[in-house]
Amino acid sequence: MTSSNDIENQADLQEEELFERWRCQVDKGQTPLRVDKYLTEHMAGTSRNRIQTAADAGNVWVNGKAVNSNYKVKPLDTIQVLLDHEPHDFTIQPEDIPLTVVYEDDEVLVINKPAGLVVHPGHGNYEHTLLNALAFYFNSQAARSGRTLDMNDPSIGLVHRIDKDTSGLLLVAKTPEAKTNLALQFFEHSTQRTYNALVWGTFREDEGTVEGALARDTRDRTIYKVYDLEDNPLAKPAVTHWRVLERFPYVTLVECRLETGRTHQIRVHMKHIGHPLFADEKYGGMEILKGLPTQKYRQFIQNCFALCPRQVLHAKTLGFVHPKTGKEMFFDSDWATDMQQLIDKWRNYGTSKE
Repeated sequence: MTSSNDIENQADLQEEELFERWRCQVDKGQTPLRVDKYLTEHMAGTSRNRIQTAADAGNVWVNGKAVNSNYKVKPLDTIQVLLDHEPHDFTIQPEDIPLTVVYEDDEVLVINKPAGLVVHPGHGNYEHTLLNALAFYFNSQAARSGRTLDMNDPSIGLVHRIDKDTSGLLLVAKTPEAKTNLALQFFEHSTQRTYNALVWGTFREDEGTVEGALARDTRDRTIYKVYDLEDNPLAKPAVTHWRVLERFPYVTLVECRLETGRTHQIRVHMKHIGHPLFADEKYGGMEILKGLPTQKYRQFIQNCFALCPRQVLHAKTLGFVHPKTGKEMFFDSDWATDMQQLIDKWRNYGTSKE
């Protein structure tokens, strides 16, 4: 494990303590190869997507400096994979957490995730996650069908993710072939995904597009920010298409269609254009950003925050081609109860001006 002082000697950019998970020196005869591909081949049980995510976060270093995932390794390079927390055993243990199954067959599973459920174990969330729930669900099925699915096997499982406090549809692959096929669909942006979000402010236009490359905020690693690629070469291009579904005084219900699927993409893009998601504490939406400076209105907003105390974002639809049959699949989902009640409250406010 490397200490804080060691890291500071390697680069002045890193102010927090980092922990070394893996280190190697490249062989003398190594031909140029992307570092994400090199690490995928040399780190057992780690997917290329996870390596790319680590590189996006600035946690893949070569010769003491953070590199992008497309860096070409050279002979005798020293490669480190670093963490901003101490390593932890992430073995998935079954937990009896209820799941809402929308669709299931031998290849895929579609679920409607509730808000508040972490998708994948991570720093500070080592249990009580969606993967723990899936492990229990598949174990229960195995008793009846005789087919065992191990959620610790990286060749199956979640194909994509949504944030803890975002509700909605998620796709799970039950076979390695299905995961490979579906992952390719997501990579090629051929899936159909729309989200519903309540955002602060009103729009002059009925629809539009936000384009802005995303990377972790250099001052706060828990959030993301739009960057110019020249200023931050680690930023990933991202595109969000939006259209107005319903207008209320001071807030707007919008549909967002993802052309790319970056972490926090909708939340960051909406803030970037001046429309943070309602009740999104990380991105400034838990403040009264629009409206009347009256006690009655302030109390109304506080009541709204209490009713739905999380970013108002729901993964509404999901479309993909079935990995085995080739059939086009499309699913729609209802809003979570707290979101439905909040929208109803704003509808009533729009007519009564309480």
